[in-house]
Formats: sequence, C-alpha cells, structure tokens
Amino acid sequence: MAGFPVGSARAWLSDTDVVPERMPLSNAKRVVVKVGTAVVSNSDGTLALSRLGALVEQLRGLKDQGRQVILVSSGAVGLGRLRLGLAKDVVANPANVIDRQACAAAGQGILMSTYDMLFQRLGLTCAQVLITQGDFLSRQRYSYLTDTLDRLTSLGVIPIINENDVVTGCHELDTQRVFSDNDKLSALLAAGSDADGLALLTDVEAVFTKPPDQEGAERIKVYNSLTAVEIGEKSSMGRGGMASKIGAARVAALGGVHTVVASGYDLDNIAKVFAGADVGTLFPASARPNKRQRWLTFATVSEGKIRVKAAAKDRLISSSAAQALLANDLVNIYGDFPDRAVVTVEDQDGVEFARGMVQMSADNMRKEVQVRRDERTRRGEWSGRAKWRREKGNGREKEGEHGGQGEGGRKEERRQVVAGEKGGRRRGKDQG
Repeated sequence: MAGFPVGSARAWLSDTDVVPERMPLSNAKRVVVKVGTAVVSNSDGTLALSRLGALVEQLRGLKDQGRQVILVSSGAVGLGRLRLGLAKDVVANPANVIDRQACAAAGQGILMSTYDMLFQRLGLTCAQVLITQGDFLSRQRYSYLTDTLDRLTSLGVIPIINENDVVTGCHELDTQRVFSDNDKLSALLAAGSDADGLALLTDVEAVFTKPPDQEGAERIKVYNSLTAVEIGEKSSMGRGGMASKIGAARVAALGGVHTVVASGYDLDNIAKVFAGADVGTLFPASARPNKRQRWLTFATVSEGKIRVKAAAKDRLISSSAAQALLANDLVNIYGDFPDRAVVTVEDQDGVEFARGMVQMSADNMRKEVQVRRDERTRRGEWSGRAKWRREKGNGREKEGEHGGQGEGGRKEERRQVVAGEKGGRRRGKDQG
C-alpha cells in the first residue's frame, strides 16, 4: 500500500524543515481531514484505491502519534451514480434532486465498506456519521453531535462524516442552508469539535493567485483577508470549487482552527501538513471563540434582522462581557421570527456586526418598541407642561414631583429583547 511507513509521519522531516508559523499544525492534538470526490474517485467514477490506501495509512500514522482524527469524505453520490448506471449530467442537474438522493443511497454503503476494510487491515475502527442541516440549526442536536464525536475519538475511533444527501433537498435552490458542501461542513465540524487543525484536500496543489493552469499563477503560501485570488471554474466531479475551499478555510480559521488547503493527489501530503511542512496554503487561526459564539456565528441561519442605535452598537463592541439589547436600543425589526430565533444585528447603516438570540417574537418585539415610543412621547408632553408650571409658579414646583418615580412618573420596565448571553456578540471582518 502506498504512503509513508506507519507511525513515522515526521521521520523524514527535520526540525529545520518545519515552517515556524505552521508549528501549531505539528502539535495539533485533534485534526480533521476532508477529502473531496475528485480525491477519492478516478475520472471514470471508480474508487481511487491507491489514494484511499495512502490516506488511511497516513491517518494511522497520525493516530500512532497520539492524535485524534476525524475524516470528512465525499464520494457517495459519484459511486452511486456509477452503480446505478446514470449519466454524469443527470446527477449534476439541480432539477434531478431525486436522482442525486438515489445515488447517495446506493453509494454511501460502497464508500463506507471500503473505508471499513482499509481501516480494519491497519487495526483501526471507523464509524459512519451522517449529518443534516438540522443538526447544526438545533442547539441541542449540535451539542449531541459534538458530544458524540468527543466520545468516539476518546475511544480511538475515526469518525467518517458525510452529509446525508438522501434526505437533503436541492443545494442550489435552498438558500436557508448552514452548509452547501462538505468543505463548509468540515470547517463547521472542525470549529465545533475543538479541532486544532484542518486539512482540505483537493485536486490542486494549493490556492493560487489565479487558476494554476494560467500563466503567472503563483502559489499563495499564507492567506490573509487582503489576499487577491482569481477564481476559476469548479470541479465537475463535486459541488465544491476553490471558492468553496477558501470560504470554508476562512470559517475554520475564524473559529480558531489552523487550516491548510493542499493536494490530495500527493500521497504524503497529510503527513506533511501535520508535520508543519510548507505545502499548500495556510489559513492561520484567529483567537478561538467560545463554543456558543461559534454556534451562533457559523452554525446557524439568521431568521431576521434587527437594526440598533449607535450607542447600542458601541456598547456591544466595547464591552468584553455579554450584553443584552433592550427595546429602547432598537431602530427597526425586519422579518417574522419566533422567540429564541437567531437574528442578525445591524448598525444604523445596515451593516451586520453581530448575531444574537431573541427573547421574544418579532411581533411582540415590535409591540414592545411601540410601547416604549409611546411612553417617551407621553413623557415629552408631561415635561413640557411641568416646565410651563415651574415658570408660572416661579420655580416652586419641580419637574417630576408629581410622578413619584422617574421622569415620566412611571418607572420604566427594562425588558430584554435580545438575550445578554455570551456568543455571537461580534462578527469578524472576514465573515462578511
């Protein structure tokens, strides 16, 4: 079987070959490896057994180093298409979603049985985990998922994850999706499962300044928010392309995961990536948000928007502690969402800067805002009458003395409309 000798992933790499900024990858305790359809399959749709064998050997090498390994693998739809005798263009057509689902059902078993056989030969156990959008949208199911991954990896098992395409609708037409392909899925899992490193293996060597077959294309060694990339066409074998990989890598990096986009055709690349070698394109990790912040920011779909005053934005951004939003902080509410929904928080210019979970529905929130506005109007009228009385009575009456409590004679009730819980308080520049 091709690949490096089991248990010697860094044997060929001297310390002087390790790139300093990639040292966190060589020290990563939990790693996620994502392989796409173009990596696991040949151009004719059959399994690329030599690459799969090398992949499994390298994952065994990572395990022998004491690391926990999670594998995200595409390929089921392509294998099922071949087994069912359907044409490529039939499955690629978004209108033929039922055919795609049928192919996924036929191909997933083939894919998993192959992995199971290869891992068993090396004395390893793998476990199938099929995921849907709802597993991210529901906080409880999201917690169940990450807890299960924690338990499997602690038992020495390698979870093999794929989207459950059998019960998934049309990706191209469904706009309310947390992830649209396995690139984004692997990024969300890496961030949500507290992984230290993510390798996105594809059919090109790295991210280039332009499509690598064009003259003047240069490999980008380290990606940052100012990096300019000219994107070419996506692969015909899977849903993702380079734009998808870049987007996923940025999400993972913002979630605190060091990420590398590299070629899956180089049979030693997994070992090289997690030895800290200068391969592919590195997306350095940002400071890791807490688990709730990661869920709110990356793993949810916003069900509406609220626009807030400048003072409220300043308070949210400047405070290191979680902050609640009150009715008086709001300028407008957009959408029809229930209580406990996740919403986008915008400034007065309509620019998103946070996400939060609301404590009341959109209808009740609008009513609460209107109540506060009516109270302010009444206070303004009362204040004008009090001022006139003071002037007429030579100042013997004091503004508010008839009210008992506060400016308008009524203590204002401070009801939260957005929970002051930690998480999703701020969004980074790279998130858009």
